[in-house]
Amino acid sequence: MKRIFDLAFSLILLSLLLPLFTLISILILLSGKGGVFFKQQRVGKGQQLFWLYKFRTMRPDSEKFGQITVGDRDPRVTKVGSILRKSKLDELPQIINILKGEMSFVGPRPEVPKYIPNYSEGYLEILTVRPGLTDLASLEYIEESKLLGASDDPEKTYIEEVLPAKLDLQLEYVQKNSLGMDVKILVKTFFKILRTLVG
Repeated sequence: MKRIFDLAFSLILLSLLLPLFTLISILILLSGKGGVFFKQQRVGKGQQLFWLYKFRTMRPDSEKFGQITVGDRDPRVTKVGSILRKSKLDELPQIINILKGEMSFVGPRPEVPKYIPNYSEGYLEILTVRPGLTDLASLEYIEESKLLGASDDPEKTYIEEVLPAKLDLQLEYVQKNSLGMDVKILVKTFFKILRTLVG
């Protein structure tokens, strides 16, 4: 049922959002050098690697200087990229990942390979399900970059504080997930993004 929902909903969204995709693509191209999309390797179900897609929000080759972004003070983020990040519109191309079967609309957010060694054995259950566009951890840490931006050592803060808390929430989702829970998370995500934009 979940896969059927993912396929049907992603096809509907892609058709409805095509004009928005086009507008965002034009704005990104006008913002400076670099392509429209950014892709990054993530760890999916069964610890299989896949390419996750986003709209590009940073200057070319920014990932060479680290994989963690630090809120409003990160000089690598473009002006257009800042708007896309705040509104979460940069995540929309992951609908393609959902169509391909690499992701679901709801599920643990896929991590970059670099941080997987920080998963203790008890957290490996998270990697037995298809990752998602949003989950309980996404709701709790919707402004994660601002939190890291306030830290003197964002990398250390992420590994020692943010990641363990996110893993606890992701494990809770894996152990309790249901279609009803997925619908609640999707609705809460929508309204939390709206509140973030208004705030």
